[in-house]
Amino acid sequence: MADIKYYDVILRPVITEKSMSKMADKEYSFYVNPLATKTQVKEAVEKMFSGTKVERVNTMNIGGKKRRRGMVVGYTARSKKAIVKLTADSSDIEIFQGL
Repeated sequence: MADIKYYDVILRPVITEKSMSKMADKEYSFYVNPLATKTQVKEAVEKMFSGTKVERVNTMNIGGKKRRRGMVVGYTARSKKAIVKLTADSSDIEIFQGL
């Protein structure tokens, strides 16, 4: 298992229409380090955003898309996405307040 610090786990939030509608249910989506585990994602969210308590974490690996440039075929970078569900009594995550 990789030695990843909590500030290296969460890369950026996912800003889509579907993820914005899930915020009403206290579900937040993040792109995370591909080597991070669910436990590391939970610890990172609770440490980075004060007053939050994580109920569950769902993760998914997203493969790279096939791209062509002339006759050369390649793939874009693969990534990992985490959907974090907060408990009912925890506070909201501030970075999503203005969106």
